[in-house]
Amino acid sequence: MNHARAAEASGPSAVLDASGTPEVVDRVALARLYGEPLFALPTDLYIPPDALEVFLEAFEGPLDLLLYLIRKQNFNILDIPMVGVTRQYLAYVDEIRSRNLELAAEYLLMAAMLIEIKSRMLLPPKAQAEGEEATDPRAELVRRLLEYEQIKGGAVRLGQLPQVGRDFLKAQVFIEQSLQPRFPEVQLLDLQQAWRDILQRAKLVQHHRITREELSVREYMSRVLKTLQGRRFVGFEELFEPEKGSTVLVVTFIALLELAKETLIDITQAEAFAPIYVRLAYTPV
Repeated sequence: MNHARAAEASGPSAVLDASGTPEVVDRVALARLYGEPLFALPTDLYIPPDALEVFLEAFEGPLDLLLYLIRKQNFNILDIPMVGVTRQYLAYVDEIRSRNLELAAEYLLMAAMLIEIKSRMLLPPKAQAEGEEATDPRAELVRRLLEYEQIKGGAVRLGQLPQVGRDFLKAQVFIEQSLQPRFPEVQLLDLQQAWRDILQRAKLVQHHRITREELSVREYMSRVLKTLQGRRFVGFEELFEPEKGSTVLVVTFIALLELAKETLIDITQAEAFAPIYVRLAYTPV
């Protein structure tokens, strides 16, 4: 009879064993200990008050907390009910004051501002000039909240943009360099500058002679090839004869350009702005 009353008192979904402990409570146990269902907490179990703390919301500052309270209650941000918002705000501040006083200092400053606004709203508005509306004590707070909401929204949008190292990685390909040295190519400006230097040197040593001489580009091409024969590198200036006048210099320069065009010679340079050298073109066997 006593067992039946106990079963009836514990509800239709509870079944008691001989010791009076329910075997099943809505088929859900509080926990499992060593694989066995546990339907009631032990009487000798002690849990310290600060053993586990769970914060469901994390705020970046007082404005973030205020904005959360306003949006959570669906309040109009342009017409904030200061009584309800202040009460909820102070409740949160009291909670964090008991844990972190240094963190609560910033929130306490905003709490003082909210109380001031609430007090000013209880007082009659100050007399204004004719035609001017009374200043709303909440205007400055509303402006700061709107600006903060815009900045926070912009930060969220920026955080959603793909970032290198977080959402994607740059492809990097490592290519082994060839052991054969590669000389930088001679640019047209380098040839022009070298040609100007040779002309300036020719003006210093030239003689005024009135002669008529027919010069052959092919002949000077052969001379250049003969000069380069058997030599690894020849300085660009060594191929010219300034003492024979600018006419010979021009023909020699044209001969060099023709040889380079026909890939019979290579014009090289060890590095940028270094002296220019000429050699016979390398022809693989």
